Amino acid sequence: MTGLEAIAAYNGWNIAIVGISIVFTGLTVLALTIAQLHKILNFLENRGKVKQKQEKDMPVDTAGIILPEGIQESARHFKLLIDYMGQPFSLPRLLEFAEKCGLNRPHSALNDLILSGAIEPDGKGYYLWNKKYPINL
Repeated sequence: MTGLEAIAAYNGWNIAIVGISIVFTGLTVLALTIAQLHKILNFLENRGKVKQKQEKDMPVDTAGIILPEGIQESARHFKLLIDYMGQPFSLPRLLEFAEKCGLNRPHSALNDLILSGAIEPDGKGYYLWNKKYPINL
């Protein structure tokens, strides 16, 4: 058996189609990567500028605490819960109260409050509300 009969008998046509598909897919991915390469390089060159722009967009209060966008409403809710619980308070208990009250994304909001300095550790395993933190109840 020789020629086209041998190719058909040993799945040569199927192997050829798979090979062509692999090469075509690889070339397509390569072309798309090269076409978008300018965006990746632009991002790598200007990543410091993007970070500075993000920090400028965040509102800053008089005490110099950087406040994430939309944190004021969460701060009001958490301040009311903390006033109800009393100080110092534990974070797990505060989260439990927040979840029972149905606050939106309590873990994320509490993390934002800790990172912004509104809630500070007291050094004994508990936390306190920062009196300097501006809040409008």
